[in-house]
Amino acid sequence: MQIIENLKVKEKAYIEKLENGLTVIIIPKHNTSKKYVIWGTNFGSIDNKFIAPEDKEETSIPDGVAHFLEHKMFEQANGTNSLDTLTALGVEANAYTTNDHTAYLFEATDNFYPALDELMDYVQNPYYTDENVEKEKGIIAQEIKMYDDQPEWQVYMNAIQLMYKNNPINIDIAGTVESISGINKDILYKVYNTFYHPSNMVLTICGDFEPNDILQEIKNRLKKDIKKQGTIKRIYPQEPEEIVAPEKTVEMEVNMPLFTIGFKDEINNNEKDIVKKHIAIEIILYMLLGRSSEAYKKLYEAGDIIMQPQLEYETSKQYSHVLISGQSTNPQNVVKMLKNQIEKYKTSGLDEQQFNRVKKKIYGDYITEYNDVGNIARMFMADYFKGINSFDYLEEYEQVGIEYANQILAEIFDFNKMVVSVVKGK
Repeated sequence: MQIIENLKVKEKAYIEKLENGLTVIIIPKHNTSKKYVIWGTNFGSIDNKFIAPEDKEETSIPDGVAHFLEHKMFEQANGTNSLDTLTALGVEANAYTTNDHTAYLFEATDNFYPALDELMDYVQNPYYTDENVEKEKGIIAQEIKMYDDQPEWQVYMNAIQLMYKNNPINIDIAGTVESISGINKDILYKVYNTFYHPSNMVLTICGDFEPNDILQEIKNRLKKDIKKQGTIKRIYPQEPEEIVAPEKTVEMEVNMPLFTIGFKDEINNNEKDIVKKHIAIEIILYMLLGRSSEAYKKLYEAGDIIMQPQLEYETSKQYSHVLISGQSTNPQNVVKMLKNQIEKYKTSGLDEQQFNRVKKKIYGDYITEYNDVGNIARMFMADYFKGINSFDYLEEYEQVGIEYANQILAEIFDFNKMVVSVVKGK
């Protein structure tokens, strides 16, 4: 078993690659009664064209299959629903689909092993029929229509579609009402057998465990005689570097306009670079529009915004972008103030005192994440699919100096790759 350790947070992660290909990550967290398990597959909404290991021909699936399959995993052949079973055990259970992975999880204080039995049973035993697939189409169609009516989702999706021309990230994770109509049980089984193979999955567990003991408990619950799988060849369209269009405004029923400002970034598959760059971008974002920033104070005092915008950097092996989202009485003023601040920093350089102060705040946020079993487990699982060891964020932190941050500011915050999505009231 591989052991990686970080002395700054006094945490260890035990990593084991099993014979069937499954990666198990165990992060012991003593002095807590909470236990958290998340079982993820490296399969998300953008993975709609692929060549399975045993195939020579390309398989193309309808948009929305990853999300549809996630919904169907809970239904069992005996008529029960695993989500109901887990809830009855008193654990908090859930599942979710993103652009690049799907995950099944629960957090428990009591009844941990009965809940583990249920989780590992339903994830390994799909049950799809013509009837239950057709029934689900109606449920998901309603969900798609509901999201279409949500201003927060629309302002985000419009920003993504302004940035990406061909990348399937520009399609709703749930697909469209039309695309899901093409899903059937054969497609679901094909996708399950390809992407839900242990070789394409990682199970992360955090809590008061002895690593060897909990590893054996996991092994006991795995299906026997499953051999490692070959490589899945994923096929993605070529994405141009430039954006599609700089701005889009739509009208919906909102009390105050919503905005999302995006900066399209190039794809970088060097894991160490991703971590260092991510830290620098977080620092820059808080310097630009964090609660203590000059721009935020001016916008707040002018009544243009009432709270700090959401600041994030989304990155994977297929897409990468900065997003700044929030509400404003005057989104164009926010854009203008942001651009002025970026120009100022590009001309005179980032303010060193502010840089050091924000850098310390970011480090404090990282340390705080290690206080929660759910945060730790989710972080290790998501980072694993990106080829990143989560402890690298604490290690690379020291390497992010102001010169490097100024370089990242110039590279990423390029007005030619900036988009503005607004949803305003009718």
